[in-house]
Amino acid sequence: MKRVALLGATGSIGRQALEVIDAHPELGLVAASSGSQPIDGLAPLTQVGGEPTELLERAEPDVVLNAIVGFAGVTATLWALERGVDLVLANKESLVAAGDLAVAARERGGGHLLPVDSEHSAVFQCLEGRAPDTVHSIVLTASGGPFRGRNRNELEDVTPDDALAHPTWQMGPKITIDSATLANKGLEVIEAHFLFGLPYDGVEVVIQPTSVVHALVRFRDGAALAHLGYPDMRVPISFALTYPDRTATELPPLDLASGLTLQFEPVDPEAFPLLGLARRAGERGGTYPCVFNAANEVAVAGFLEGCLPFLAIAEVVGETLEASSGAPVRNLEELIEVDAEARKLAEREMAVA
Repeated sequence: MKRVALLGATGSIGRQALEVIDAHPELGLVAASSGSQPIDGLAPLTQVGGEPTELLERAEPDVVLNAIVGFAGVTATLWALERGVDLVLANKESLVAAGDLAVAARERGGGHLLPVDSEHSAVFQCLEGRAPDTVHSIVLTASGGPFRGRNRNELEDVTPDDALAHPTWQMGPKITIDSATLANKGLEVIEAHFLFGLPYDGVEVVIQPTSVVHALVRFRDGAALAHLGYPDMRVPISFALTYPDRTATELPPLDLASGLTLQFEPVDPEAFPLLGLARRAGERGGTYPCVFNAANEVAVAGFLEGCLPFLAIAEVVGETLEASSGAPVRNLEELIEVDAEARKLAEREMAVA
């Protein structure tokens, strides 16, 4: 039996992970954490709030599913990678903010790093067994969110309720807003760079409105492999938790005879500038991705609270990046300081936005 520690048990990913664990007797939930909601009795060991690595030390899991939202998940990611404990990663911010530290920890620890993001899970599966030098590039797909097809002028007065009405995925508020701004896709570009060792110009983003095609991998001979499936996070969660077995789920296969249309569109960079800001932050390297993530978290919170217009999210992030040095860090303590300083800068920018 795999001993599973689930961090972020009450969020969208956490709740679906519990369904997957309950359906697989070979998976045993030994520990669970929540940021603030009570979870007494959910697992033999539980923790509400606090430092997640304290729970992990007590639980001694075989697998850590990190579904914590935001920068708060970084310490658990580094804990698992450093110790060679298999990491099922839904906390993309870990690789965005601490990518260089995470890659080094993974090399030292030697455990599996299995992404839960549907796009990165799809790329992982398309790449399995392929020689790196045969890969030309990868394509991450985006639904386009609730504002697909709108131009910048049409986004001036959108509300949090408008932005939370995602057309294809059921997710938590932070990631849903990130999907509406395409910041989420920017985070995924940086995550893909660190997960798969690809240069940034080898990671493309296109709109695929039905969220049926999760990603494609292009190869040097001109061929491309695509991963298709209904938009349901239980599939990548199950794949990662039961890897390498790919056990069965109750989800149906795609009905290809139902009139399925595979439509692709380019991203409008003027309407959705956060994708470009994230890519440039990744290309600049150092702590610029960490600053991008911190500023975006602050700005999204401000938008959800009604303190910031939708289009000003990107303005706050861009100004914060310009005010930062982006210098590399040597350890987690320095990274935490960079994150804190970026949040202060973003709050100042938000006050004048």
